[in-house]
Amino acid sequence: MEAAKKLAIGSKGLRGQITVPGDKSISHRSIMFGAVANGTTVIHNFLRADDCLSTMACFRKMGVEIKEEGSTVIVHGKGWDSLQEPESILDVGNSGTTARLMSGILSGRPFHSVIVGDESIAKRPMKRVTGPLSLFGADIDGRKNGQYTPLAIRGGELSAVDYNLTVASAQVKSAVIFAALQAEGISTITEPVSTRNHTETMIGKFGGEITSENNVIKVKGGQDFHGTEVQVPADISSGAFFLAAAAIVPDSKLVLPGLGLNPTRTGIIKVLEEMGAKITVEMEDSHDFEPRGTVTVETSSLKGIDIGGDIIPSLIDEIPVIALLATQAEGRTVIRDAEELKVKETNRIDAVVSQLKILGADIESTEDGMIINGKTSLRGGTVDSLGDHRIGMTLAIAALLCNEDVELKNAEAVNISYPSFYSDLASLG
Repeated sequence: MEAAKKLAIGSKGLRGQITVPGDKSISHRSIMFGAVANGTTVIHNFLRADDCLSTMACFRKMGVEIKEEGSTVIVHGKGWDSLQEPESILDVGNSGTTARLMSGILSGRPFHSVIVGDESIAKRPMKRVTGPLSLFGADIDGRKNGQYTPLAIRGGELSAVDYNLTVASAQVKSAVIFAALQAEGISTITEPVSTRNHTETMIGKFGGEITSENNVIKVKGGQDFHGTEVQVPADISSGAFFLAAAAIVPDSKLVLPGLGLNPTRTGIIKVLEEMGAKITVEMEDSHDFEPRGTVTVETSSLKGIDIGGDIIPSLIDEIPVIALLATQAEGRTVIRDAEELKVKETNRIDAVVSQLKILGADIESTEDGMIINGKTSLRGGTVDSLGDHRIGMTLAIAALLCNEDVELKNAEAVNISYPSFYSDLASLG
């Protein structure tokens, strides 16, 4: 680990245009679908961050030819049956997306494989994936009866199932969809509430079929996919830190072009609007599989709001920086129905509360979220990302509001999703 990073403090304004890196969720999935498709897939604006590189490395271990030309990645797919039994373990690093989605793919492949990850992955719940995959007929075992990695998967023939998801998780849904695509028959998957649908849009992009209506998804097994060209939009979860910064740092105005604006991901924009932010959204006239556009935000007078219910899955990754927004809003903000934060890279409820308190925030944790009282002045201190990229980036934005030194331990955690974050932030002020 590197030494604590001294953060820039007390910014007098962030101004300009910033194009954030490619979407992490879509980058992961483009590798996965490209690997099982027939033909060449060309991925533009691929996110070269640690998590996505872990996905790439795992599929290379299964015999998939993948070439890199800067931010363009070329996947030479030869269909589902071309995946080969890996000669060594599949290390997903810090990537829960890789571990869970790949489990769905491997469940239907006729070979043995083992998935491991870092210390954070070893603590994250996998039974929510291994349980439903076993219903298809997959043979999966893991530590503590399949609850945690390492996971040992012996794939084979699968049969369609009807499954009701018990948690609102795009990763679990996607793992089940990948199994259903290989199963005999038509599977029905029901979500409790709508979650990000990049796996579903990607199926259409690669020439497959899937239907979704009123949170009920139907998937036919035995589908083949065809290589294609993927333009990865800028990641709204990475962009959220700059949207928040522009709203709360005095004398700021930022323009974020090419941002992915899939409706299942735009909860952060809805929250900013409800809090009273000066924000404009211009959609691009694009017929690609994922909508995108330009978002502009400037310094705003914000008010506290209640955040909960069906909107939570569309902003679950943005809650740390939303909590920071709330410290600068007049009145009380309540975030609820966010229990899923407890099983992210860290327990993000505890992580956000503990670290923002160090900087002077009036914030308390609850069983399913947090309560923030604003508006508060933030001071300096030594804070810690706790190895969580989104906590690290939130604290870097918080430092811009502090007039005393802020040091960030484990600052390199941002490499999980946004390696150029600090330099991009510095370029704006």
